[in-house]
Amino acid sequence: MSCVDLNCDLGEGFGAYTMGMDEAVIPHVTSVNVACGWHAGDPLIMDNTVALAKKYGVAVGAHPGFPDLLGFGRRPMTVTPEEAGAYVKYQLGALMAFAGGQGMELQHVKPHGALYNMAAKDEALAIGICKAIASVDKGLIFMGLAGSVMLKAAEQCGLTAASEVFADRAYNDDGSLVNRRVPGAVIHDPQVAMERAVKMARDGKVISINGKEINIRADSICVHGDNEQAIALVQNIRKALEAAGIEVRSLK
Repeated sequence: MSCVDLNCDLGEGFGAYTMGMDEAVIPHVTSVNVACGWHAGDPLIMDNTVALAKKYGVAVGAHPGFPDLLGFGRRPMTVTPEEAGAYVKYQLGALMAFAGGQGMELQHVKPHGALYNMAAKDEALAIGICKAIASVDKGLIFMGLAGSVMLKAAEQCGLTAASEVFADRAYNDDGSLVNRRVPGAVIHDPQVAMERAVKMARDGKVISINGKEINIRADSICVHGDNEQAIALVQNIRKALEAAGIEVRSLK
């Protein structure tokens, strides 16, 4: 039986502001990527999100991003590979403390937003990030965009790499994600997302925004917690995967 992880970005509120439907989504996924306080999240939210993951038996990963609360970490920044590595290490250390305080260990690290998209194309930046992660714990899995240089960088730095695909995002012909500003970049229809998830996990294929079938490796499927259809998406996707004979489980 083939298997796949189902992950979601959570803990993305800040202070009095709530983002996403964390408690409703988390029972349906197998891994969560927790915001570490820079693009979103705060100490209390981080601690509460780890507690939720522990309650539902879900694996926890760090979701470090750029220090850009106003832009939700989705705006590119000019940083060196060393700076990016230090940013990731700082945020990773914070979440490790919350996880350790609840008797949990982190499973993986997945960069957020612009940091993720930049590292998917910039090998030097990806190596800077992966070196930092490896210096903290080589047992951590690096989760990155399927087919991108960030996965090669992770393996080069001695990390296990997990190839991530997106059920609710459109793809360009080269396997990169369509910019969120482009109409159709985010998929809200649960039926469409469900069909795409099964095709990626079972067949290793996805249809691009231009109608081209491209090859893709799916170790983990992401559904965004801030998608307005998040609950319906994760419920339908998990049911469809299991109905197709695909085991849904965490990376470890």
